[in-house]
Amino acid sequence: MLDNIKFYNCVCICLIMELKSVDVEKKLKRKDFFEEIRKANSEEYETEWGDPKRIGKSKKKSKIKRGSKSRAGGGQFELRVRKDLEEKGWIVDKWSNNVDLEEPPLDTSSDKDRTGRGKVVPCKRKFNPFNKVMTIGTGFPDFVCFEKRGELYKVVGVEVKMNGNLSRVEKEKCAWYLKNEIFSEILVAKKVQEKRGGKIRVEYIDVGEILKRMR
Repeated sequence: MLDNIKFYNCVCICLIMELKSVDVEKKLKRKDFFEEIRKANSEEYETEWGDPKRIGKSKKKSKIKRGSKSRAGGGQFELRVRKDLEEKGWIVDKWSNNVDLEEPPLDTSSDKDRTGRGKVVPCKRKFNPFNKVMTIGTGFPDFVCFEKRGELYKVVGVEVKMNGNLSRVEKEKCAWYLKNEIFSEILVAKKVQEKRGGKIRVEYIDVGEILKRMR
């Protein structure tokens, strides 16, 4: 029975390969094709469908499990950060935009220094191969926070990073946000645990201080 299932998997993969465009077929090497078949038939791998550039994206089940656990931990900490900010009096919402550093600015007539290129764009949607739907992608930073200061509001961006580290591109995006006055301040929410099994607290790092160390 198991051999029959593996055989039908091979047949399905071959049929899908035939349906691919000629251009895509040329990009796939023969050894890659057979490697995908091997992974699809292996119990160590789980194959996802939906990427038009590949026969099927196969991932090791052990890595999927570790990734799921890591994402779950990150999601729980994100909720903790949101609750902590709300308890401090901030109005918090998810930020559904990002910065495209390669795009020309929308307002080229402004006197503000627009750093030459870049603009705020909606975050890209992602295809979920299991539910077969497009989902809203993750914006950068994670949260936009408002706090009333007299007649005005202070607008702060908060990026949740359990280790407190930003990538080079993320630092460039933060610099762009601050220079173009999208946010008055950007904070990195870091997870701090004094000892194993101890109480977890949120530490906020000013991105401005991080950028100063880069100069």
